[in-house]
Amino acid sequence: MESRRSPRQTAIRMLAQEYSDASLTEMGTGEFDPSFVITKLGARVNRALVAGVIDRLERRDGDNGPSYSGHIRDPTGNHVFNIAPFQEEMHPEAEELLARFESGDRFLMSLVGKARWFETEDGGVFTSLRVEQLAIIDKERYSRWLVEAAEATLRRMKAYEDSVELDANSQALINGGIPADIANGMAQARSHYPEFDLENYRVGVLQALSIASGRSSMAEAELEMSRSESESDKVEPGAPEPKSPIEPTGDISMTIINAIKSADGGQGAEYDTIILTCVQSGFSREEAEDAIEGMRDVDGTIIEPRFGFFQVL
Repeated sequence: MESRRSPRQTAIRMLAQEYSDASLTEMGTGEFDPSFVITKLGARVNRALVAGVIDRLERRDGDNGPSYSGHIRDPTGNHVFNIAPFQEEMHPEAEELLARFESGDRFLMSLVGKARWFETEDGGVFTSLRVEQLAIIDKERYSRWLVEAAEATLRRMKAYEDSVELDANSQALINGGIPADIANGMAQARSHYPEFDLENYRVGVLQALSIASGRSSMAEAELEMSRSESESDKVEPGAPEPKSPIEPTGDISMTIINAIKSADGGQGAEYDTIILTCVQSGFSREEAEDAIEGMRDVDGTIIEPRFGFFQVL
């Protein structure tokens, strides 16, 4: 007898903040049953179509082969993505992107990915996407994606507002006018998340639409900023290393720990934030990077529950 496969899930258009804010997950019970991340706005995410400026990209070599992890940044935050060792058909494309990224090139990307998450011992949930397809895109295509993602977010926001006075079950929500494709996820979200203000999502939508309409040059600014950051990391052969404007104070390990504790709002402290704190304290970027790696891989005093985000053990 053949196992019944669930129908292929639609790739939801979603801005980064909504996905990274999610902490409710649903694991499929059967071999072919889909798993979901359920957002505060009631989106049941099995697959997502996202886009943004390439912000980080890294290869890690393991016993089973290389894996690739990275960030693409949209107006509301970072989408974390990865390509697993067993996805060998995607490795050549990942290597090409990595070569461009390491050369200092910064570009717009879109990708379709399967929802993935990691749960910490204290119950924290860190979401990511395992890449199924990816492509370098131009500003016009990015603008179209921004409009689609903004419209989808606004639809979920309206459904959330309309659901507040209704019972948190699917049938009651449908009877109250909530679209049937949102009602189930909305019922789950309402039962899991406390009430929250939509203002941050509203601001993100406005930023996305402003970029898409050409009223804001944020996409170009992000590309230029990423290029500048990449150039600042390059040192010409034989050139002296720039000196820190201040002398280091204290122990770099404690600086890192304090930086993580200060910036960790429950989702972990971002790598670049930790590096910046170390540099502002008088340490070089290289010293900070080496210390973070040693504390993660050797001392075990910090962990990286998802790529680019750190927590103190």
